[in-house]
Amino acid sequence: MSAERTRQQRHQQLNDILWRALKPAQIPAIKEPVSLLQQDGKRPDGTTLLPWSHGKPMAWDVTVPDTFAESYIDNTAWESGAAADRASANKANKYSSLSNSHIFYPVAVETAGTWNRLAIELIQEIGKRASTITDDARKTTFLFQRMSIALQRGKAIAFANTYSSL
Repeated sequence: MSAERTRQQRHQQLNDILWRALKPAQIPAIKEPVSLLQQDGKRPDGTTLLPWSHGKPMAWDVTVPDTFAESYIDNTAWESGAAADRASANKANKYSSLSNSHIFYPVAVETAGTWNRLAIELIQEIGKRASTITDDARKTTFLFQRMSIALQRGKAIAFANTYSSL
């Protein structure tokens, strides 16, 4: 499997986990909404169909920056989460035109496992809302675990792909 396909698969899995977590919280959502940004055709990974907060629906976009990539290593060597913070800022900038109509959450999780602050807030809020509906206080913990396991699986596949067949 190619490195690009491995990255896409990990991204899709994380996005799918987040999208599925909205259902127990009774928050209808769609993935990759078409025509949300008509001027440039960009599509975030998903959006809620009902208001999330302040009368606006929520949109999100998942990214998994490589903690050890050459473009991040100077910062990540000094500060934990630097790649997630930078990737989060890039996503926020990319979808800045959504701010009039949506509340946007960039979900950046580094390959080494560090999350950006807004991603943590989003997962906690989804877990809290699901816990309220289902009366299961463990929803937030389970959601973090599912996301973390998906990240670990993606890393294991990427690592295994670095070895050539004998």
